[in-house]
Amino acid sequence: MTPDAVIVGTGPNGLAAGVTLARAGLKVELYEAHGTIGGGLRTKPLFDSDVHHDICAAVHPMAAASPFFTEFDLTTRNVDLLRAEAGYAHPLPGGRSAVAYHDVERTCAELGPDGARWRSLMRPLLGHSGELVDLILSGPRALPGAAATALRLAPRLLAHGTPLAPRQFTDEPARALLAGVAAHAVGRLPTLAGATVALLLGHLAHTTGWPLPRGGSARIADALAADITAHGGVFHTGRHIVDLRELPPARAVLIDVAPKGLLQIAGDRLPARYRARLARFRYGPAAAKVDFLVSGPVPWAAPETARAPTVHLGGTQAGIFRQETLTARGIATGEPFVLLVDPAVADPGRAHHGKRPIWTYAHMPHGSTTDPYDLIRGQIERYAPGFTDTVLAHRSITGAAYEEYNPNYVGGDLGAGAMTLKQSLARPVPQTDPYRTPLRGLYLCSAATPPGPGVHGMCGYLAARSALRREFGIHEAPALAHRL
Repeated sequence: MTPDAVIVGTGPNGLAAGVTLARAGLKVELYEAHGTIGGGLRTKPLFDSDVHHDICAAVHPMAAASPFFTEFDLTTRNVDLLRAEAGYAHPLPGGRSAVAYHDVERTCAELGPDGARWRSLMRPLLGHSGELVDLILSGPRALPGAAATALRLAPRLLAHGTPLAPRQFTDEPARALLAGVAAHAVGRLPTLAGATVALLLGHLAHTTGWPLPRGGSARIADALAADITAHGGVFHTGRHIVDLRELPPARAVLIDVAPKGLLQIAGDRLPARYRARLARFRYGPAAAKVDFLVSGPVPWAAPETARAPTVHLGGTQAGIFRQETLTARGIATGEPFVLLVDPAVADPGRAHHGKRPIWTYAHMPHGSTTDPYDLIRGQIERYAPGFTDTVLAHRSITGAAYEEYNPNYVGGDLGAGAMTLKQSLARPVPQTDPYRTPLRGLYLCSAATPPGPGVHGMCGYLAARSALRREFGIHEAPALAHRL
């Protein structure tokens, strides 16, 4: 049977697009190069059959807050989003650690002289969290109340996304706590794009939190796939699509790939001007990953660090700004910013007979071929002496190798494009509908489109809404809620 819509790629955005189109009553087929679906939402054992590791994404603050997942409602689909007492922590030299607790007042109390400033920064955002999330994750859509929310956000962006940032707090714990979140933008700091990421993710630590799915990230992919299948969708795994002619005829084709992949798949069918714009699209620094199997909890020098599953290892605010800026320029310094996740802090079932997975990334120059093991292990040892003695096994993936694993991660860039201010506002090219390509019926639905990287499903959802309007005349959004 001829499909109405075809989707290439089953990462979170491809799956979100599949859910949206299938629930609109269309016949949908999805194609995946790997033997299993999920893209950045894969989980599997690496060293021990009883200990499962997240292969890409591990922590999901935006899956708990985005408009798509809020309506889809993972909790009604047997996906438990587990939240520890703290979202993230940031150890500092000298045995100190700053911790972002779910309770904002507890966070303020532990930040001492900067507690009042943290409260002043976060409280107005917490009171309008829904509007803030909608504004940042809405893509090009205009939303009621957006202007008021933008005005509330603007002075905070100018304060924390410019050279004024070091002046906003008086002591290092608060400075570093926010800078570590800004580093999730994976680019030069301080910038307005980095401040946007910091305020979005930072305030979510005090609302819906930074949760982990019980059992691993694959549970989210499984729930999305189950909904697609329940509405007649069909999956084709082990099918690496390199040309549009390999796909069955369909009125809409949605591609969950980076612009580089779109150029390959569509080729000279795209107009020369559009191809040239895609070719100029900039990619960001690499993520180089080490998965550890360890014999016990991370032996943090500052015990309070262990209250958070996610830990930022980058030292002071000045050190983070310097390191991230040099990395964005392609300069390796030997002290990369490292993200570490200990899933068992929130999900004790991830530990088995004392063994537990530890997930780490280091930000490295684009296309880096450096093995990150010693760099990451060294950063952890600075704040958790004796960590090396707990390591039972490890697996390293360089930035360059990440592209070999998944061609969408160009040069190791997991975000499908640098998060510069320009590319945050116009991804992948400046146009009113960023999902639509000049080729009739062909849409881009990856993180290279607004609102950008993260497991929020909004790129796929918004691309699917565009295709529904233009190709099928369906203007009303389909219901996403699970019918119990």
